Amino acid sequence: MTALVHPTHERGITTLTLDSPHNRNALSASLVHELTDALKRAGKDDDVRAVVLTHTGTTFSAGADLREPPQPKALVALLRQIVKLRKPVVARVTGHVRAGGLGLLGACDIAAASDTATFAFTEVRIGVAPALISLPLLHRVDPRALARYYLTGETFDATEAARIGLLSAAGDHTDVDEVLAPVLDGLRRAAPRALAETKRLLTAKVLEAFDLDAGELARLSARLFAAADAREGMTAFLERRDPTWVV
Repeated sequence: MTALVHPTHERGITTLTLDSPHNRNALSASLVHELTDALKRAGKDDDVRAVVLTHTGTTFSAGADLREPPQPKALVALLRQIVKLRKPVVARVTGHVRAGGLGLLGACDIAAASDTATFAFTEVRIGVAPALISLPLLHRVDPRALARYYLTGETFDATEAARIGLLSAAGDHTDVDEVLAPVLDGLRRAAPRALAETKRLLTAKVLEAFDLDAGELARLSARLFAAADAREGMTAFLERRDPTWVV
């Protein structure tokens, strides 16, 4: 089988590249499994100072793969792993991010995108809710903005994503690598143990949310995906038509 996640390493930074072009890097069971394993290896490697999560193609991640969805527990475990990893995880985005893909951004410690990137919480438009990805996002993104974009499924740009706290920085006619250059330089200059302990301070409340709410949100997600609205919404999406509830 062709690998869906490609690791490279340079001067203390391991880059994990999502490479599943046939489904726009959607979070399939296979991709979630490979990314989980790659993060585990990076976490155990003393030569890794930080991890960069990026992608091939024009889409960082299209969200959950509707044809081969991961188990809710597997997706929760992946998001929690990113949050708990004792090395900073940096998202590098040069394309579109939708639904569950935004959970990856929320779990990362730092996220930067080019001005060509777009974002949307599209779950309500296929009859479900952004349940599992709320575990990191509710603690890191402006609540009024989340209310708007969760409820409407509107698309917004990188500048807005940075304003509401989804991104740490957005490129304004600037290459995303220029935006990230001082970030990666700073991580390379930091002591590994100090990075780990500082990350632990920053993520304590997010991990509490996982411990308290992950089980209930996984059950909610499973219940919604099994309901009639989700069946209609996913069918309409795959058939490229409006679902029956659109007025």
